[in-house]
Amino acid sequence: MLVGPNGSGKSTLLKTIMGITQTYSGEILFNGTNIIGLPPHIVTKLGIAYLPQVNNVFANLTVSENLLMAGYVLGKEKAKKKAEEVLEDFPVLKGYLKRKAGTLSGGERQMLAMAMAMIRRPQIMLFDEPTASLAPKIALEVLNRIVDLRDNYGITVVLAEQNAKRALEHGDNAILLVSGRITYQGDPKELLAHEDLGKVYLGIKQTD
Repeated sequence: MLVGPNGSGKSTLLKTIMGITQTYSGEILFNGTNIIGLPPHIVTKLGIAYLPQVNNVFANLTVSENLLMAGYVLGKEKAKKKAEEVLEDFPVLKGYLKRKAGTLSGGERQMLAMAMAMIRRPQIMLFDEPTASLAPKIALEVLNRIVDLRDNYGITVVLAEQNAKRALEHGDNAILLVSGRITYQGDPKELLAHEDLGKVYLGIKQTD
């Protein structure tokens, strides 16, 4: 889980991994290969999926068309088969196949974005604040679905989340970014229990 105050660099880090931002130094190793400087479509082919906070679906296309678009490099028939498979993991989308993605609720769009990413079965999924602007109940459903993908498919999830407490409760490893620097890395529960870090950087009220 990637947490930190606004402007700490969470989104920038995810975009850098994906090859969307200009990088001037350093390395990002994936399976032993430095991916710095690679264009996004190559990073995607390597097995990394990126789900931005907004504009993560094609609003003017139907749900079915979005799924097929996600698998366009696979060929029409294989993409169709993969779309049918992912719908079993996201059954809520079955009733919306002919609806334009732009008419879906925020939570439904997040589910569609996840389904699109799963068409190619990535090794790593990068989520940039997937619960932003969602009602608490829907946000929890989205987070639970992300955890399911991690647990059921062995996908490594890198989650940048504005609701630090909720994210840390679901994570295996926590990184706290402050002004672009790692201030803490380790057990999420220890970070939650760390009074100074919780108060100053995450806005978490400690309980007696």
